[in-house]
Amino acid sequence: MIRTILLTSVLLMAGIPAGAQSSNPQHATPGVPTQGRPQSSQANGQQKIIVRTQQVLVPVTVKDGSGQLVAGLEKGDFEIFCDGVEQQIRVFDANPFPLSAVVLIDNDLAAKEAGQVQKSLISISGGFGPKDEVAVMKYQSYTEPVTDFSFNNDVLFTALKRMELGSHSTALYGNDPTAMGSGPVVNGQQLPTGRGVPQHGAGRPANDIALDDAIYAAGQMLKGRGADRRKIIFLISDGSNSRHNIHTFNDTLHLLLESNIVVYSISVVHSVPGKSLFQHGIGQADRYAIRTGGDVFYAAKESDLDRLYSNVTDEARNQYTLTFAPHGQDKTKDYHTIEVRVRRPNLDVRAPGGYYQSALGISE
Repeated sequence: MIRTILLTSVLLMAGIPAGAQSSNPQHATPGVPTQGRPQSSQANGQQKIIVRTQQVLVPVTVKDGSGQLVAGLEKGDFEIFCDGVEQQIRVFDANPFPLSAVVLIDNDLAAKEAGQVQKSLISISGGFGPKDEVAVMKYQSYTEPVTDFSFNNDVLFTALKRMELGSHSTALYGNDPTAMGSGPVVNGQQLPTGRGVPQHGAGRPANDIALDDAIYAAGQMLKGRGADRRKIIFLISDGSNSRHNIHTFNDTLHLLLESNIVVYSISVVHSVPGKSLFQHGIGQADRYAIRTGGDVFYAAKESDLDRLYSNVTDEARNQYTLTFAPHGQDKTKDYHTIEVRVRRPNLDVRAPGGYYQSALGISE
């Protein structure tokens, strides 16, 4: 959630001849924070001073008790704290953002859930508009790009319509080492992936779902997209995750936070009506959503998926955006916590849980 902003002040150089240079700090504009020495340039008898200041951008979602998005809030309705210290909100924006999204789909769901997701896939395209750019990836023990970023909704619709998802039986596998592949197959030959699927205990295969690596790969795709866009990972999974990912949770979270990427997780594990997120238990996919300020949705049947797909895009597009310049922090620490509050009762506020000091200035 990091952005380095260039603040430009143009000062009339009263009493200073054209062509003269000045670095006098008294010419700095009042109220503009400075770090180090300002950069100066001369043009048409005016002195331009460019001041670099580091600011943290925080997307915020606010819902009421029924789970509906709350619109119409203003800057004065919000408070923001960093490491427990209240911060001044420098910039407030309530305008919808165009989306840059990676639709990331688990390619090894149980047969029933895979069938439900398969039938619902084309509904995903309905949530994106002409200003949104979308890419699609599948993952299992490795990631498989399906489409690159495109603004063309017909391209997205066609790709989703033609996609064929894999699945697995809920029955136990035997000891046949060929019962489950360990990687992609080209010309009849399996390619090495670095992750085998060893059999252990009652013939059950080890979990080879590389969720952390898949989210990391999606983050790599998104990190270079424009800073004027809302960058999201649209994850559809059952939450399964191997212990043998190349990238750790912390590695992946660092990438997401430094690149302003928010995760929205749609879980296709059957839910229990009335159960909250915390009663379900927090899995790895849920942790990514919570820590980046996204959301977690549970789909019990195909009709739920159609509805939740549009909920994800509506929520991502209509976040509030707060920006602050950190002060009062221990600069020897890399990670700093963020807490956003709303001065109204009974509202659910969701925002990234923090930012990394080492990432300041990356997302310019």
